[in-house]
Amino acid sequence: MNPMDMLKNIQELQSQMGGMQDKLKTITVTGTSGGDMVQVTMNGAMEVTNVHISPEAVDPDDIRMMEDLILAAFTDANTRIKVRLASEMQNLTGGMNFPPGFQV
Repeated sequence: MNPMDMLKNIQELQSQMGGMQDKLKTITVTGTSGGDMVQVTMNGAMEVTNVHISPEAVDPDDIRMMEDLILAAFTDANTRIKVRLASEMQNLTGGMNFPPGFQV
């Protein structure tokens, strides 16, 4: 690809990225742990939007278990949103591979 075509593609991609920023908050995933007893919902802007804890998961004598369940659900949600965002980016760029650290 010649440099002028590449520049044109990058400019087009930058324009599309503006729309992607708006779309991020509409993308949501839910991470779970403890057999769905703890659920953490996160949007594409990496913001936690909801936390649900089933009453069965609460044991006042085992706070450490609750902390572990919340952490596991958050980690699951974080992993899921990263996978989802990578897929969205792949669709947006048409599969173009950019070097690490390249900012569009």
